[in-house]
Amino acid sequence: MRYIGSKVKIIDQIEALIKSLNIYKENYTFFDAFSGTATVGNHFKAHFKIIANDILYSSYVLTMAKLNPPDMKFSKLNIDPFELFNDSKKQTKGFIYNNYSLGGSNRMYFSEENAARIDYIRTKIQEWYDLEKIDAKEYYYLIACLLESVSKVANTAGVYGAYLKTWDPRALKPMKFIKVEGEKIEGKFENEVYNERIEELINDVSGDILYLDPPYTKNQYSVQYHLLETIALYDNPEIKGITGARDTSSLTSDFSKEGNVHVAFEKIIARANFKHIIMSYSSDGIMSKDYIENVLKRHGKAETLVFKKIEYKKYLNSKAKDGEHYEYLFYIEKKDEEINYASPLNYIGGKADMVEFFKKNAPDNINRFIDLFGGGFNVGVNFNCEQLIYNDCNFKVKELLETFKNEDTTEIYKYLKKMIKRYGLEYGGKEAYLKIRELYNKTIITKRDPKLLYLLVLYGFQQQIRFNSLYDYNNPVGQSGFNDKIAEKLISYCRNLKEKNVSFYAMDYTNLDYLINENTFVYCDPPYLITLGSYNDGKRGFNGWNEEEEKRLLNYLETLNNRGVKFMLSNVLEHKDLKNQLLIDWIAKNNFKVIKYDGKARNNRNEIIVVNYEVRKDE
Repeated sequence: MRYIGSKVKIIDQIEALIKSLNIYKENYTFFDAFSGTATVGNHFKAHFKIIANDILYSSYVLTMAKLNPPDMKFSKLNIDPFELFNDSKKQTKGFIYNNYSLGGSNRMYFSEENAARIDYIRTKIQEWYDLEKIDAKEYYYLIACLLESVSKVANTAGVYGAYLKTWDPRALKPMKFIKVEGEKIEGKFENEVYNERIEELINDVSGDILYLDPPYTKNQYSVQYHLLETIALYDNPEIKGITGARDTSSLTSDFSKEGNVHVAFEKIIARANFKHIIMSYSSDGIMSKDYIENVLKRHGKAETLVFKKIEYKKYLNSKAKDGEHYEYLFYIEKKDEEINYASPLNYIGGKADMVEFFKKNAPDNINRFIDLFGGGFNVGVNFNCEQLIYNDCNFKVKELLETFKNEDTTEIYKYLKKMIKRYGLEYGGKEAYLKIRELYNKTIITKRDPKLLYLLVLYGFQQQIRFNSLYDYNNPVGQSGFNDKIAEKLISYCRNLKEKNVSFYAMDYTNLDYLINENTFVYCDPPYLITLGSYNDGKRGFNGWNEEEEKRLLNYLETLNNRGVKFMLSNVLEHKDLKNQLLIDWIAKNNFKVIKYDGKARNNRNEIIVVNYEVRKDE
């Protein structure tokens, strides 16, 4: 059967890749998540236990027929169905005849004879199944045979989104009822076949190898193969338009939509409970090679990444750009450890690279985590506990993080891409940048869109979040912008944030005291007194930091300690020729524990944390 994206021509390269990785292990479980016509699953069923899935029912039928075929005896039937169905006189003027042939419509999908034979065969298969003359395996196999047979006489260019306006000679030949095509391979297992959305199914399956072969163009398979769906289901659907298409809105794939595919792909990789991930994609696909690799490297071991580029003939009906066309193969081994997520805000003083250090030295069994000076929210978001509390005096950043949590990530992505295109934003493009900055600032404060602020941050100087005393954004243009790396960071961060129970505040930290009890862990990352940057000078629309503020915080932490509340304070004791004597004396006075950061020095600063509890020893 002709099928968009079929892997018949590269199946040998897929097998060679698997063998080269030393994962061609007997009895491994192999999940073909977008099975299509089951080319890949059928090829490997003699070696692996196969789990297969496709959202289209017609693909589900074909996959069932190939992965779990019947014994071909049809013992309850007492007749040979192939002999019966190849009798050209057996005809019924049913749904296909009346709607997809000139016998009952203006549509030229099938000759009248072939359409009537399709109706007869499909009706008879259903009758046999309902009367229990054939079992489920035989049922799916015979429908699959019908789909294969139909493909040989359909008056189309290979897909069913439209029919030809003149008769292809092969469409006028009597249809032969043939057996399912493909390699004749004996399987070792009873394989699992699903007809679900992969985004939902991925949570419920597990195994050794996940193989992804998603759609890569904007062509929806449900539209291109609507007629095969109708024949497979034979449910007499309401149809419309010149092509007689059924309603396939419920089968629309996110993988054929920009933005949707980026979010869906990241979610699948994040949730995949498989040790090895292999993916085939196209150089003409909606997702870029860089984006795919960024996602794989976040959730997989970067050193195991394999990329192969295979020359491939382009699907002729594709709207892809002219030029060289390649099929991509990716491989990565998933990480064993928990994943940390870096904020999509390039926040000055952000602690994304120190998260593991903090987690290693945090107390066990945290119920509530409060990030008193949340900033870009690199730290708190990576802790797993019942409740996370974010707080920062900068209410604009708080609003932006709330947007990341509450708004649909796909819509955020699409908004950014739309605005970039509309205004012609580019690295260092001053004129376009000033236009969107003016658009943001002329809007009344309560109506300003946090997504537009994020766009300004991305294209602004050093991606700083800077305002004047009127809260107008006043950062000049910079040499940065929105790219595949940032897109992956944004999408993965938003998903993780949405999965957490987070409350957001923008107030003085002392006003959160009512949320703090002995089951609360408080993390503090205030501005560092001896390394203060211009962003803490109190002239950016928000309060600055000085010695008085430092004293106030230390006194507050001391009261928390007296209440039995555990805390962690990030800071530095010395920097260049300066010492934070106030902090040094406070630590000594209270006999708090100081732990030096054991990673690479950050910005030539020797970071420390101060804790008021015993840190567990590594075993």
